[in-house]
Amino acid sequence: MTSSPLRPLIVLGTRPEAIKMAPLIRECLDRPSEFAPLICSTGQHREMLAQVLGYFQITPDIDLDLMRPGQTLTGLTADCLLAIDKTILEHRPDCLVVQGDTATVMSSAIVAFYHRLPIVHLEAGLRTGDLMAPWPEEFNRRVAGIVANLHCAPTVGAADALRREGVPEPNIRVTGNTVIDALLWTAERERAATNQWTSLYPFAAEGSMVLITGHRRENFGSGLENMCLALADLAVAFPETAFVYPVHLNPQVKGPVHQRLGHLPNMHLVPPADYPGFVWLMDRSQVILTDSGGVQEEAPSLGKPVLVTREKTERPEAVEAGLAELVGTDRERIVARVTHWLQQTDSADAGSQRSGTRAPSLSSPYGDGQAAGRIADWMLEAIQPTAR
Repeated sequence: MTSSPLRPLIVLGTRPEAIKMAPLIRECLDRPSEFAPLICSTGQHREMLAQVLGYFQITPDIDLDLMRPGQTLTGLTADCLLAIDKTILEHRPDCLVVQGDTATVMSSAIVAFYHRLPIVHLEAGLRTGDLMAPWPEEFNRRVAGIVANLHCAPTVGAADALRREGVPEPNIRVTGNTVIDALLWTAERERAATNQWTSLYPFAAEGSMVLITGHRRENFGSGLENMCLALADLAVAFPETAFVYPVHLNPQVKGPVHQRLGHLPNMHLVPPADYPGFVWLMDRSQVILTDSGGVQEEAPSLGKPVLVTREKTERPEAVEAGLAELVGTDRERIVARVTHWLQQTDSADAGSQRSGTRAPSLSSPYGDGQAAGRIADWMLEAIQPTAR
């Protein structure tokens, strides 16, 4: 008698979740005799989420469309709890799959726990030990970690953090991070399409380039202000360098950034880049300044130095390996470290990076590009499909 395929409810709401879920979703879709995934979008990052899903040829089966103008975290969480509850009752999945540390992840995990539904947590075990940094992500992932059944730890360090919290050993596996699966596939594909990106970003086609991102709530206000002042100093000090900043749509980011940096001729404030375009920009850059967790994982696999505008990180492996550095939002510190990397790279190495031919580093602590297959195999091993 042939068993039914496993029916995971895969819930995602933001662009980073979609990027990191895409390899697992594609893995499930490519194995139809073993998996019948239900893909559910909460719409937490609607436009940016749609870009990523389209790139990976993924269409959600369920769109909850939860975001509202001016919505608070409390309002989003309440709406998500109710919507996921209704979704589970209607579709009766075999398990819930979530990734990371968003409001979508925390809310979905709570509801699945109430339904006694097995929970698979991708990127499990990341910790700073400080509930306020990053805020509210540290809280979100800890809540998900309390109720998860399969903890897919991206690194040995993440697995060790789970062990310290008392998670049973059989419930932990070091799988690597699916973000590397997505990155390596995308980087190879977009290097072959470089003309399209040099047309869209002509200022990044030649010469040195610094890539910038900044969107975390903990840096709103004075932190973002200091970062902008540092970037203005750098743009004046390095007039031949292109500073490329895909600006987040949040008004608390977009307003201050454009006000402080919009007048500088070599500061290119562009709309949020879609995923393949952003990978191309990372591959082209000389140094990356970011508060993004995902970029801390991706850039080392492309051989790029990363300066992290945070005081603490739940991804210490790159810092310990000398592939990333915490610079916080101190103006002088940011200027000094970006200056160091712009001056550090000699002309031959810079030419290699600019051509996009620099090979990805296989020594990245975050994985080898095979995480999705490991996670899918573990799900089949650990979770029994419900007879239908």
